Amino acid sequence: MNPYTKLVSTTSMFLGTTITISSNHWILAWTGLEINTMAIIPFICKSHHPRAIEATIKYFLTQSTASALILFSSMTNAWSSGQWDITQLNHPTSTLLFTMAISIKLGLVPFHFWFPEVLQGSSLTTALLLSTLMKLPPITLLILSSQSLNPTLITLLALLSTLIGGWMGLNQTQTRKILAFSSISHLGWMTIIIIYNPKLTTLTFILYTMMTTAVFLSLNQTKILKLSTMMISWTKTPMLNATLMLTLLSLAGLPPLTGFMPKWLIIQELTKQEMTPTATTITMLSLLGLFFYLRLAYHSTITLPPNSTNYMKLWHTNKTLNTPAAILTALSTSLLPLSPLIIPMT
Repeated sequence: MNPYTKLVSTTSMFLGTTITISSNHWILAWTGLEINTMAIIPFICKSHHPRAIEATIKYFLTQSTASALILFSSMTNAWSSGQWDITQLNHPTSTLLFTMAISIKLGLVPFHFWFPEVLQGSSLTTALLLSTLMKLPPITLLILSSQSLNPTLITLLALLSTLIGGWMGLNQTQTRKILAFSSISHLGWMTIIIIYNPKLTTLTFILYTMMTTAVFLSLNQTKILKLSTMMISWTKTPMLNATLMLTLLSLAGLPPLTGFMPKWLIIQELTKQEMTPTATTITMLSLLGLFFYLRLAYHSTITLPPNSTNYMKLWHTNKTLNTPAAILTALSTSLLPLSPLIIPMT
């Protein structure tokens, strides 16, 4: 990619995100979302592969539809109430349209079909941006308007996202698709608590971003795109594979790793809101996701192939130090003892 194109696209991406998360007016928020959509497109299609072009078209069409729905929702709300403030979303039709638009933006079930295909057609670095940074503006809009949302609809979308995200990730062999369904499942956890405790949604998103970034950086370091490659990557970087296993188990939410903290706090909050059946249901559905995380961990470190491979000079690699991956992996596995300090803040 041309350095100037890369600079403009990166700057525009951060500018669009900043505009959206700092705005109170619907038009400004919509403008930031559009800048974001335009900025990420060169990164998706930079490989000039038919799969990348297909992913670019799918991403552009879905995001444009969602942005148009957000604009239509805000105009309908302004027409009925005279308010352009994001926190004053009072009209029922506007609320329904907005919920649908944000579900498309985030990839919540049943509007999730574009997300795994777009991630599969992108590079690992672009897939990381789509899974983390590009989710921040829609999540922010959802948090700002959380008091106006329909609790029953949001709970249903969250439960379906956790179910489908776990179920469809079971038979995948491509790591990007597995992490796409992992993102859908985690979005279900973030969404289900957003009405009752938006701060907890923010905490969950921050921890999810940290753990997913650590996983993507580790996969990018060893160039792992599918499970069969993961089984032989231990010969290149055994220590990185061991830490990758711990990060994956943390992403699954197993104690005593960091990923257990948001799930624990969400279940606790749902129980306080007298939603024990909902808490029980989402906990049981998360076991589906746990299966494919364990599968990834099993392929990375727990099992080692007994036979030798036909790869040339597999033992001779340039072992460059990846400092961000090391820091994020350490944080992704060791932050659970901070829970007593975080609980009063939420």
